[in-house]
Amino acid sequence: MAEHAEHPAYPVGLRLSGRRVVVFGGGQVAQRRLPALIAAGADVTLISPSATPSVEAMAEAGEITWVKRRYEDGDIADAWYALVATSDPVANAAASAEADRTKTWCVRADDAEAATAWTPATGRSEGVTVAVLTGHDPRRSAAVRDAIVEGLRDGSIAAPQHRSRTPFVALVGGGPGDPDLITVRGRRLLAEADVVIADRLGPRDLLNELPPHVEVIDAAKIPYGRFMAQEAINNALIEHAKAGRSVVRLKGGDPFVFGRGMEEAQALAAEGITCTVVPGISSSISVPGAAGIPVTHRGVAHEFTVVSGHVAPDDPRSLVDWASLAKLTGTLVILMGVDKIGKIAEALIAHGKDPETPLALVQEGTTATQRRVDATLATVAETVKAQEVRPPAVIVIGDVVGEGPEKLVK
Repeated sequence: MAEHAEHPAYPVGLRLSGRRVVVFGGGQVAQRRLPALIAAGADVTLISPSATPSVEAMAEAGEITWVKRRYEDGDIADAWYALVATSDPVANAAASAEADRTKTWCVRADDAEAATAWTPATGRSEGVTVAVLTGHDPRRSAAVRDAIVEGLRDGSIAAPQHRSRTPFVALVGGGPGDPDLITVRGRRLLAEADVVIADRLGPRDLLNELPPHVEVIDAAKIPYGRFMAQEAINNALIEHAKAGRSVVRLKGGDPFVFGRGMEEAQALAAEGITCTVVPGISSSISVPGAAGIPVTHRGVAHEFTVVSGHVAPDDPRSLVDWASLAKLTGTLVILMGVDKIGKIAEALIAHGKDPETPLALVQEGTTATQRRVDATLATVAETVKAQEVRPPAVIVIGDVVGEGPEKLVK
């Protein structure tokens, strides 16, 4: 191929399912390339005297056939495609020469000019495979690929389908508030939505990116203020879904962590409407982390418990066993408990928790207005009043509060 190097490569998609592919060398190159060959359904034979632990695991799992020896003439017989990636230049040249004789497309990891095929930088997004070749600049290929794939995933690159799109309903966890902390899938579904029913605690900045035709419904449940009843939310989901629209229910955190997501899924199911649930990053873990607090730490806490604090311990509706929680030695994370923290602290102390147990309240975590207020179980009630802590805030109780390098976390 060296004498034709001035000509661009001809791009093509190989359908390798059930077809023999030979890989020479079991090192890092093979470790990177084998998963894609396996995913393509290729019948892969690895020829190498040794392999990395990851490649060896593929062989042990039966995903590839491993022949533990060096290259021998005739190894490429009946192969449709070959990848030459050993540390022996002589063996590489011999395998490449055999590929030429048998007219088998061959990639050379050590000498691109001597190869008959080049491996593009590839990425995938929802059934679309992006493959980029930029000659002899693999870093640029990877950068271009990443930009395209990310654009397809977050909707910044429009990719209209010629076939009619099937409407969908998705319960999307938006994460703790920072718009960068929504999942890739959640952001892509937002970009495809016709209707978005959004919570106050969802990543509101993402709503500004929606096209003008998207209808945004405010489902904010503001404590002790104006709110949209759950039944009304359910009805809106059902109404728009039955009208053939693509609907995203954008929720804060994770849909199934104190998010009433299951109630919405059940209401849709009762009407014969299926929905996709897209998990989100829960504030119970991410917000303490953003404030420099690890919910578990070696030698300090081997477990953490997440509790809803929207119902006080002395309320007959409470389902929480506060007596048992007080006996735990790990971390206690309380959501929706700012206005009840005084009574919660009293209950924990009454059931044996040390009044000097450290505690932190992280208000509006992961956002530009995040702030952390420290206290103890004994002082938290007065601290919340004095510091005017307001929801949303995540409360962390336990010795881990003093472990995090807060000054290093921005």
